[in-house]
Amino acid sequence: MPTRDDDTIDFDQDAPSTPSTPARRRAPVREGRVLGQPAFVLHSYPYKETSLIVDMFTRDHGRIGVVAKGAKRPLSKLRGVLQTFQPLSISFSGKSELRTLIDAEWVGGMLPIEKTALLCGFYLNELLVKLLARDDAHPALFNHYVSTLNELAHGEPAQIALRKFERALLKETGVAADLTRCSASRAPVQPDGMYVVDPERGARTAAAVESWPVVSGQTLMDMEREDYADPQTQAQSKQLMRFLLAHHLGGAPLNTRQILIDLMQL
Repeated sequence: MPTRDDDTIDFDQDAPSTPSTPARRRAPVREGRVLGQPAFVLHSYPYKETSLIVDMFTRDHGRIGVVAKGAKRPLSKLRGVLQTFQPLSISFSGKSELRTLIDAEWVGGMLPIEKTALLCGFYLNELLVKLLARDDAHPALFNHYVSTLNELAHGEPAQIALRKFERALLKETGVAADLTRCSASRAPVQPDGMYVVDPERGARTAAAVESWPVVSGQTLMDMEREDYADPQTQAQSKQLMRFLLAHHLGGAPLNTRQILIDLMQL
């Protein structure tokens, strides 16, 4: 796959470079069509004989479903384009839950992810499919997704990249409490204190016997500022995020998570 030396994605390469031009432009909408929308494929499955239904994560429209008509035909231009972890520019039409894909073009600018990092990428996609509602835009999370894929492609420690993304996902979907203060008293968390995190309310001091993961105040403070250098923070944040995600998933299993646990103990 071709790559660019700076490993950056230029979704808006035609935008004039003037001080008044915003760094991010919304894709144009014409006659019920959305044109040139930055997107990634999360998951796809066959539809009828020659088509695909594709779950996509877009910058300005969130997670959407599209029908890619004829995408399985040997000569379809979409056949080699609709691949996971490739930055795309897509155009689609329709207002129902399932849109019609008009066009998709590969944008480039990212290194491919390989080996174990590839499985980590599928884990990110599974989280997005199961935790994001359809048509709920999260441009900041989209940017974080791109950054995480880049980190994985450049060999950054997977367990750190995943913890940061998991935390960002819970924040963006509005279910992540402030980890630096106790939920009831609003007192600051102390580095040498021991705490549990209620998925619905936030941090509180750990009792003598707890069924939830007990973590140090230092771990909570480190997680809030995305500092995972401390091995204890890495270990405790792994257990905490596994617990919080399980709660918000309502017990639905994460297939890629279990594979990652088996392979890497992430």
